[in-house]
Amino acid sequence: MFAGTELVSIVVRTAVSAEDGKLAEMGAGTVHDASLGNEIVRRINELGAISEEPEKLTRIFLSKELRQAADLIMGWMREAGMSAHLDAIGNVCGRYEGVRPGMPCLMLGSHYDTVRDAGKWDGPLGVITAISCVADLNRRGKRLPFAIEVIGFADEEGVRFASTLLGSRAVAGTFDESVLNTRDRDGVSMREALVQFGLDPDHVGAAARARRELLAYLELHIEQGPVLEAQNLPVGVVTAIAGATRLAARLTGMAGHAGTVPMALRRDALAGAAECINAIEQLCRTDEGGLVGTVGYIQARPGATNVIPGEVSFTIDMRAPTDMHRKRAVADVVRQIEAIAKRRQLALQLDVTHENRTAPCAAWLKQRIAQGIEAEGFSAFELPSGAGHDGMAMIDIADVGMIFVRCRGGISHHPDEHVELTDADAGARVLLRVIENFRPRKG
Repeated sequence: MFAGTELVSIVVRTAVSAEDGKLAEMGAGTVHDASLGNEIVRRINELGAISEEPEKLTRIFLSKELRQAADLIMGWMREAGMSAHLDAIGNVCGRYEGVRPGMPCLMLGSHYDTVRDAGKWDGPLGVITAISCVADLNRRGKRLPFAIEVIGFADEEGVRFASTLLGSRAVAGTFDESVLNTRDRDGVSMREALVQFGLDPDHVGAAARARRELLAYLELHIEQGPVLEAQNLPVGVVTAIAGATRLAARLTGMAGHAGTVPMALRRDALAGAAECINAIEQLCRTDEGGLVGTVGYIQARPGATNVIPGEVSFTIDMRAPTDMHRKRAVADVVRQIEAIAKRRQLALQLDVTHENRTAPCAAWLKQRIAQGIEAEGFSAFELPSGAGHDGMAMIDIADVGMIFVRCRGGISHHPDEHVELTDADAGARVLLRVIENFRPRKG
């Protein structure tokens, strides 16, 4: 598995020397050298070599590859001066004590699972950067008036059991135990998978943390979009994690011969679906408030070249920066689809399959992140997150703040996902400044 790791590390170290000039010019007031960025890139490559497929990065919840990754991450945590353990759901947890043992913590986190055929940076960048920041504090013998905890959530993507944020929901105490009975594509239940991983499915609740234990939750993550690149900025302040509504639609008309049924007499389910999809796109394109809508799956039946489609199923994903905006847009889409189905004489079934509320980032944490960015010589640019993150679950027990790091081309959930070394280093230096200057909100 790791036969190629040393080669990867050598290549990275060679590339780093060419970046030294760029790093020397980055950020007025920089107090740390490029070792943070170098270490992060090296570890991203090392972790990215752990995959169930040799040519494609895939590391899903409760797999043997996830356990191998957990052991590697826990080793890095211990090297950084933290105690480390796996919690009851498989999250990797590290703790760096404050000036006194047992103090409340500033929690830093992200996830270490991946989608299938993934990029290396989505999730792991936040975990590895947090570990590197703690290691820097430890090297300098610096303790703070609070503890730092770093957590790598075992499941954010929801690939294996079609239920997202399992790791962070367990920590927030909102884990739905009914999902323990769901099964993966191989028929293995989550309950069985937890046992195979070495955990007790009857004690998942032990992962839950109390609000009094956390001062705040901070997450550094790649942007997964093109906005920072368009602004020519390496980092940004996240304002909110957009909520999402997902629906499953099914239109039923009448299948018929492609050559004998006149156009005016057809009840073509696929033509009706196409009109619905166009209506969704037009609504979102003309919206000026950040609304986005996606039809990511469609299936027509019977699916023959010379048969008019009699039934079509498709999905709808709607997201917006505020819950009110999203809910109004969803209601508008539903009305339009109902009108299209009625006019075309199609039976309609429309079900909500997923609903996540918007998670606003706390104003006081946004301010501290902005101060850290400006101290590094960059503009504190604010932007929302259209993608979901573990902060959506963690907001139930702590105020949430997020730092975005630029990713090349805005590409994510793809092997071409990439963060430049200079940007990884900038993100780490900003996070380290935020940590060192962090003071809990009063009251």
